[in-house]
Amino acid sequence: MTRTFKGRVIKSTGSWYSVMDDAGKTINCRLKGLYRTKGIRATNPIAVGDIVDYSISDTDNSGLIINIHARKNYLIRKATKLSKATQIIAANIDQVVVIVSLTKPRTSTGFIDRILTTSEAYHIPAIIIFNKFDLYDKKTIVTLEFIKKAYEKEGYKCLITSVPERIRLNEFKAILQGKISLLSGHSGVGKSALINCIDSSLSLKTGEISDYHKKGIHTTTFANMFHLQFGGYVIDTPGIKEFGLVEFDKVELGQRFPEIRNLMQQCRFNNCLHLNEPGCAVIKAVSKGDIVEFRYTNYLNMLSSI
Repeated sequence: MTRTFKGRVIKSTGSWYSVMDDAGKTINCRLKGLYRTKGIRATNPIAVGDIVDYSISDTDNSGLIINIHARKNYLIRKATKLSKATQIIAANIDQVVVIVSLTKPRTSTGFIDRILTTSEAYHIPAIIIFNKFDLYDKKTIVTLEFIKKAYEKEGYKCLITSVPERIRLNEFKAILQGKISLLSGHSGVGKSALINCIDSSLSLKTGEISDYHKKGIHTTTFANMFHLQFGGYVIDTPGIKEFGLVEFDKVELGQRFPEIRNLMQQCRFNNCLHLNEPGCAVIKAVSKGDIVEFRYTNYLNMLSSI
């Protein structure tokens, strides 16, 4: 005789999945047979955040996932393996929290915009956290204010934080409270340190910065979901070096930039790609300074990669 239960996947290690039920009890499960998510060609059929049904055998108390519930949403990126198209980073999330740093290691706006456009595509709110403010010199602070203002103009909530100086940590805590948040960013930007600072019950492993490459040393191998003692969950993802776009076409990309989306109906051609077409309202806005140049440049770079 087997018993069937419902739970949420909180950890994936490739072949085994940790599933937590409503009471907070966790069991290690395997996946029954070869499961393929309909319409998604991915390296991982199950992602952290998935709601699943699983059975427990009376003989050895092992878990077997037998069904995956329909997803409210999911976030994907290009898989590192060339043999597969995509990797599902997480499913059923309330918001994406992009944690970045402008130094040691520096996060490019191109990386930020790839995450933001993917979040826009799946209708998931995104928030940008500029961390490590204690390391910024005067020149970097000027750059920070310019970039922050540009994103806030387009409706993105931004927050400046520092763990050593305890800057805006209560506001960071409030952003996460009661929600399922995907934390995304390069290794070394301080994701784990921020979480440890606002929840003493967690002791996430933090890494060091390589002096040679000025990049973070990877400390997280697989995505993990952690329960916050003040309410809510965070999904800590492996440090992502690149964020490749998938399921985008060229005409659709502009819709994922709020400033382009707001103007595209004014373009002369309804299939305008905002490259060099006559009568393009977007190009005109860039030339007037109404659209920030770095955002437009990032749009062009993404367009060429599709």
